[in-house]
Amino acid sequence: MNFIAKISLLTILIFTSCNSSAQKKEDYKKSIDSILQNSNPKFNGVILISQSGKTLYSKAQGFSNFETRTPLKMDTQFEIMSNSKLIAAVLLLLEVEKGKVDLNAPIKKYLPELTQTWADSVTVHQLLNHSHGIIDLQKPLAFKPGTDFKYGNLSFNLVAKIVEFSSKKSYREVAESLFKKLKMNHTFCYSKDKEQNLAAGYYNVKNQVEADTSRQITDETLGADGIISTVSDLAIWNNNLHKGKILKPESYKLLTKNTILSQHNFFGKEKQPYGYGIRIVEEESIQYLGHTGLGDGFSGVNLYFPESDVSLIVLENQMPEDANLFYASEFKIKNILLKSDLLSKK
Repeated sequence: MNFIAKISLLTILIFTSCNSSAQKKEDYKKSIDSILQNSNPKFNGVILISQSGKTLYSKAQGFSNFETRTPLKMDTQFEIMSNSKLIAAVLLLLEVEKGKVDLNAPIKKYLPELTQTWADSVTVHQLLNHSHGIIDLQKPLAFKPGTDFKYGNLSFNLVAKIVEFSSKKSYREVAESLFKKLKMNHTFCYSKDKEQNLAAGYYNVKNQVEADTSRQITDETLGADGIISTVSDLAIWNNNLHKGKILKPESYKLLTKNTILSQHNFFGKEKQPYGYGIRIVEEESIQYLGHTGLGDGFSGVNLYFPESDVSLIVLENQMPEDANLFYASEFKIKNILLKSDLLSKK
């Protein structure tokens, strides 16, 4: 084989290899498209995958309002429900950084209006990782603080009140000030007179959608479930939070530290570490962090894969009646990414 022939063959091999590699890296997009097209119940929401702040995949499918047949768009706003808890945890840690809150102090110190005896034993730390034992403000604790995990909204309602006590401002003011600073221009605390581009929430009952006319969010629950946002704004949040642009390194370590174990079907059958308003998944092939949100006819997940600096954010304005179908499409999409080249180390 002469020199020119060898060069030609080498060029072909390099091109074929590069083309094959590029094709392999794109496969996850085709697989996700297939899931969205063939899901049952039909996927109705918005998805965004980004890496290092750059959007790699985005899609809006379905309606923001089924009655008017208004299509979903990438900037449609959703109730992010319990994904709000991470934001509340961060706002509280910012107060800790200012020296105004001690994580190991009893909550009575910051919530003097609480008259329950357990307010002198439950700590701020235990509110943040759901190890407090509080099931009702008027009832005894379900267990000794720090000995078990019991997920709920009440503790993060109290977290928001501690933020207010420490900052001497309303939770809404503190949260929206941070959103403005981060240029999360479509994110705010829910209020009836500020719905903007908010999708309507629906329940899917045997493939028939029914509007959710209730509203779980109140002014008292903003820390637990009250944030309205978009997939793009949550990508901005991830890119700032996980790159050290909001919290100091020591605060971020506290946020994402394994402080207690808990189980959630979306993250697997085994118990996984829980930090402050965020889960740390270590049993998968690739470690990642994230949380879910559900209620008012909305569901969503926000996941971050630190090794590859990838975010997966999926928001739906439809909740299946069957609890076995919660996050069904999101679960499949997550597993596609875990098997893709995208999540290999940078």
